[in-house]
Amino acid sequence: MKTDIEIAQEAVMEPIVKVAERIGLKEDDLELYGKYKAKISDEYMNSIQGNPDGKLILVTAINPTPAGEGKTTTSIGLAQAFGKMDKKAILALREPSLGPCFGIKGGAAGGGYAQVVPMEDLNLHFTGDFHAITSANNLLAALLDNHIQQGNELGIDTRQVVWKRCLDMNDRVLRNVVVGLGNKMDGVVREDHFVITVASEIMAILCLASDMNDLKERLSRVVVAYNYAGEPVTAGDLQAVGAMAALLKDAMKPNLIQTLEHTPALIHGGPFANIAHGCNSIRATKTALKMADYVITEAGFGADLGAEKFFDIKCRMADLKPDAVVLVATIRALKYNGGVLKAELSAENLDALQKGIVNLEKHIENLQKYGAPIVVTLNSFVTDTDAEIAYVQKFCEDRNCEFAISEVWEKGGEGGIALAEKVLHTLENKPSNFHVLYEDSLSLKEKIEAVAKEIYGAKGVNYVQSASKQLQKLEELGFGNMPVCMAKTQYSLSDDPALLGRPEDFEITVREAYVSAGAGFVVVLTGAVMTMPGLPKKPAAYGIDVNEDGVITGLF
Repeated sequence: MKTDIEIAQEAVMEPIVKVAERIGLKEDDLELYGKYKAKISDEYMNSIQGNPDGKLILVTAINPTPAGEGKTTTSIGLAQAFGKMDKKAILALREPSLGPCFGIKGGAAGGGYAQVVPMEDLNLHFTGDFHAITSANNLLAALLDNHIQQGNELGIDTRQVVWKRCLDMNDRVLRNVVVGLGNKMDGVVREDHFVITVASEIMAILCLASDMNDLKERLSRVVVAYNYAGEPVTAGDLQAVGAMAALLKDAMKPNLIQTLEHTPALIHGGPFANIAHGCNSIRATKTALKMADYVITEAGFGADLGAEKFFDIKCRMADLKPDAVVLVATIRALKYNGGVLKAELSAENLDALQKGIVNLEKHIENLQKYGAPIVVTLNSFVTDTDAEIAYVQKFCEDRNCEFAISEVWEKGGEGGIALAEKVLHTLENKPSNFHVLYEDSLSLKEKIEAVAKEIYGAKGVNYVQSASKQLQKLEELGFGNMPVCMAKTQYSLSDDPALLGRPEDFEITVREAYVSAGAGFVVVLTGAVMTMPGLPKKPAAYGIDVNEDGVITGLF
């Protein structure tokens, strides 16, 4: 059996100019990054603003398990299927982070015969967007420390510096560091921290900004520290905005590549969904909606994380209204939720399936609270039995969801036609009555509790004392009308990764809260989730290599 990277490397890609022509772009509308990658120009994006919007389809999933779900693969395969059916469709996906590529999860180019290419470029440096974000973030950190060193005119309290440096790599030793050691000219000694680039506020700002003016306004609002009077000090106060915007100028433009079947794909931005808001950029999504009749996008991890943030943060800010939601599951993952060991998932086990399907049930219930119609798809494995498939199909149809088998990993677009037909049927026959979960006017604690109780199924929320004080201060400073971005483990509906299925009678523990004023939300850390991941005992980096001909191996 061929690996994903072998399939991708054997693919015959079309020049990106030719892919662009299919959806009405000329070469002058592109900024080429070699033969197979391009950015879309600001001039073109401005020229299509009068076009009608296409239909917006969100792809989400149950909670991830070691058995695999295939959300990105399904998104890509669905777009390819629309292409097979002569429908004008575009993908709008996130860029992968280097951290998971060299860690444990791998990249985010899809899999099998439902991939975007060039796969190696996408999973590594791509067009440099993440490097630009990292540089802008760390420029602000450097300007902050320099301001303190050069006399501290703004009266910054060095014990209340909240801006963190970032790096797009899993590096746990950088979570807590001390800077400024050495002599007097080496800076002021203080505790500092790193987050992974995809958890940084600059990443969120890039993904939520509508244009350059909006980007600069958001950057100016970034809170970097508090002064001795307890008042926020911003990037605007540090005169950092212009230089940061200059670093982000090209990164603001969506990237165009293609699927294995030459379907256009806009890939832009990449916040994690467990510790950030988990969606591709608003610019890419809105541009795609003006370019195509159908836009397939995805939100990270399970629907309790990615979809909730897509709805309550991205759609709220961008006035987007999804027309349908595809919810991805696998029989293997449902059996894993039912208590079956990974090594035993290939055997038919209806009892375990019945126990584990409660995870799918909760995600269906959650998505229905937002008012968009749902199509459930099973990402197909050869070990799935007819009895297991029939059980899941009836379970979904009994809950007013369309159901389809997806075989896109094995068959590409051809294997997604059944799913595409159900999505089209849903778009034509089931109107979307989309609405967000909570109103802006609620207090921050009321918003946290709405997500915890309604989406996670918690009986309540436990706040550590410092988190309660942080939330109170944020409201006093005028940030209480913002949505909340919940940082939580992806492996469970709860904040305990060991609680599979549909946990009940649990509390969510909030340990920290801080404002991302430029992004426009309040980040709420729950459980033991980290904003800088670590590498596993055997990182994926061990298996990655490049030969003398420049061919990369080991990426997945």
